[in-house]
Amino acid sequence: MDIVRSGAADKFDSLVSELGQNPIEIMKQAGLSAAQFRDPNTYIANSRLAELLEVAALRCHQPLFGVMLVQRQTTNALGDLPMLVARSKTVGDALKKASDYLYLQSSGVKFSMTQHDEWIRLSLSFDAYSEQGVRQLMQVSVAQLAKFVASLLNIDRNSFCLHLSQASGVEIAENVLSNSLQIRFGEKFDGIMLKASLLSTKNHQDEEVLERHFQEHLKYLQNRYPNNLRDQAADMIGRLLPTGECSVEQVARALDMHPRMLQARLKAQSNSYRQILQQIRQNFAEQRLSENVQSITDIALQLGYAETAVFSRHFRRWTGKSPSQWRQDNVNK
Repeated sequence: MDIVRSGAADKFDSLVSELGQNPIEIMKQAGLSAAQFRDPNTYIANSRLAELLEVAALRCHQPLFGVMLVQRQTTNALGDLPMLVARSKTVGDALKKASDYLYLQSSGVKFSMTQHDEWIRLSLSFDAYSEQGVRQLMQVSVAQLAKFVASLLNIDRNSFCLHLSQASGVEIAENVLSNSLQIRFGEKFDGIMLKASLLSTKNHQDEEVLERHFQEHLKYLQNRYPNNLRDQAADMIGRLLPTGECSVEQVARALDMHPRMLQARLKAQSNSYRQILQQIRQNFAEQRLSENVQSITDIALQLGYAETAVFSRHFRRWTGKSPSQWRQDNVNK
């Protein structure tokens, strides 16, 4: 079953209410509950999200509900993806890295980049099925892609035309969408077009936005794990691992404390940064190996290892087995 972060539907409540409908009733009709959206990092089935958006579009009489939703969102709707690509040198590097970590947002979405003369086609596809259709889910996905790429280039979010395979004939009411937004229907792909020369453009690195992301997540951690520094540190380690910047100094900074204070407080609770890091890595590795989707090399990179051999050596120390042997013994159990 393909899944997606519930945070992808950020601002759903407010938009539905603004359009005169009850978001709780629409969630129930789609087989979902408000509780599933309280934590943006909760995962729900892609098919459920697709149904939720289609029901909302019908109830609110807005055929472009998905696009309207994304216009009200920030890049926070993409979870950790903006943070994970923040240190990439170029836009091309950032897009490649985002593709590698897209599973953190949705396990069902496929992203591709194909060149057409001086243009690059950035397209999305997924296998989600809903009796109501998946038009709105695709609108959300393409609009979020456009917003994400615009943030890498530090340009207006409406700079890109949205290409949708959805049939034409949709009437766009005045004042519903931004006047500068362009949408083309009945296209051969779902996505956007990007000038190939822009791939080598320097990736926009907004340190203020990155810092704000960490501050917002720190508040989330303090609410979710009150007075539990071990779990706060574990959560932050898990988020920083794929960036390759998961030192005790980085984790301490994200938790708004000095590294020595972090280590001292963990020690007072009979924990240590090294022990937590090892446990998080082992848990993550075992989960990804059991899913049997990603290569061992990809898993090693996501855990912050520069060399697969080092990861394999550590994994054997943790479990007594090599990653390939552990996968063979545990898959389909």
